[in-house]
Amino acid sequence: MKRIFVAGHNGMVGRAICRQLSLDSQIEIVTAPRQKLDLTIQRDVQQFFTQQQIDEVYLAAAKVGGIYANNTYPADFIYQNLMIELNVIHAAHLANVQKLLFLGSSCIYPKFAEQPIKEQALLTDTLEPTNEPYALAKIAGIKLCESYNRQYQRDYRSVMPTNLYGPFDNFHPEHSHVIPALIRRFHQAKIEQLPEVEAWGTGSPLREFLHVDDLARACILIQNLSVEDYQKVTTTTCSHINVGTGSDITIKELTELVAKTVGYRGKILWDTSKPDGTPRKLLDISRLQSLGWQPAINLEQGLADTYQWFLTHTDKRM
Repeated sequence: MKRIFVAGHNGMVGRAICRQLSLDSQIEIVTAPRQKLDLTIQRDVQQFFTQQQIDEVYLAAAKVGGIYANNTYPADFIYQNLMIELNVIHAAHLANVQKLLFLGSSCIYPKFAEQPIKEQALLTDTLEPTNEPYALAKIAGIKLCESYNRQYQRDYRSVMPTNLYGPFDNFHPEHSHVIPALIRRFHQAKIEQLPEVEAWGTGSPLREFLHVDDLARACILIQNLSVEDYQKVTTTTCSHINVGTGSDITIKELTELVAKTVGYRGKILWDTSKPDGTPRKLLDISRLQSLGWQPAINLEQGLADTYQWFLTHTDKRM
């Protein structure tokens, strides 16, 4: 049995990775709830690795949130994410864990990066200010992996997902990302029979959205590549791989699609005093496609499935 530690197993991404890994009977999934292991405490993380005899790591643990949360709690975002990455990656090294997969975010790229965004765009210009602290922490995670590979010949890999959604997403009214926020807002408006719903910004930014189950499949594919195959599509100084769909949609189109999925028929009003964020963020996924990977879940199907999950697990008539 191969013992694989999934850090962040209770989050949306961690749960999806666990679902995929559980299909392999030769894998024993190792997890640790936050109440028993605080990943920001170095001593406890190192002790955990010493005790568990772990073979591989998927580092999906992170503090995440939308524009509002990133703007409001920048210190929390940079501190917690840096501490999690530093502690887990270093403890894995000390415990002689050779294979680790770090999950970053597409916000690592410059605000005005050429579209679609290639992996080589990293650190070529300034970041989007609203989530800069979070982005800097994720960039540090990539460079940590590269540094341990260079100095200690580890096999620590990084993937950069685009905007994610799916089961076990965060549907908090203030701290959620755009899709769960819209699902909750339109559902509540439908239940309360509100004549209109307010949306942030102009609706013009373009975004790419990937179902979390597709991300999990891509992560396992990348983690299971031979060293030679991984190195064929990466370099020592640009070792991460983008994970996305290769297509995008305007926020206005997305908002209308979510309203249709939920069954809300009122008006949508745009508050243009609120920030839009990055104008466009589409990832170049040619590295991933060269490995034979394509997403399996389209946006309409994924939104319908996510709304049904919301109704089953989250909706308490709010």
